[in-house]
Amino acid sequence: MVGVSLITGAARGMGRAIALRLAKDGFNVAINDLEASSVELEKVVVANAGICKLQPLISMSEENWDRVFAVNMRGVFLCYREAAKIMIKQGTGGRIIGACSSAGYTGYPLLSHYCATKWGVRGLTQSAAMELAAHKITVNTYCPGFIETPLTDGTNKEFAELRGKTIEEVKKDFVNGIPLRRTGLPNDVANLVSFLASKQADYITGQNILVNGGLVLS
Repeated sequence: MVGVSLITGAARGMGRAIALRLAKDGFNVAINDLEASSVELEKVVVANAGICKLQPLISMSEENWDRVFAVNMRGVFLCYREAAKIMIKQGTGGRIIGACSSAGYTGYPLLSHYCATKWGVRGLTQSAAMELAAHKITVNTYCPGFIETPLTDGTNKEFAELRGKTIEEVKKDFVNGIPLRRTGLPNDVANLVSFLASKQADYITGQNILVNGGLVLS
């Protein structure tokens, strides 16, 4: 497939793996610190950026709540809106793909702000898919579980400190809750995004697809 894909949060982890995979698939890839050419309009936009920091609800600061929403929810909304404007103008359809999470299907302690954003992304994606279908624009999300990324490394460290365990013990606890008995890799997510960006996914829209080894079921 020939076209430009724009990926936010592509410097590391899942974003980096997605960028490398789409480049391998033949896309000209622009990441969030580069400007895509105004002549080469986007065929695929991946709203991947996200942040997370553990905090109990009763001590949650408005500043922390707002910061997580600014990136995880508002950031996805802005990517969807601007991508839709470009794709509608170019008149040839397109793919909009957002970052959701298994936390968009179930709540987790100490992650009320993060979970709320991911549930919001699910609703946004379904609504956007319905509005943009007439323009041959599909809108879907990938919903990772426990994936080996710098973001997960940070939360593992925080959980270890809170629970008085080592990071390896925390990781083992998580893995024991995954039916496939392993953590996910960035390429597990990148492979799904590659499919959603492809011609083979023409008839898929409004879907929030879990990639989590069975940790949470749809």
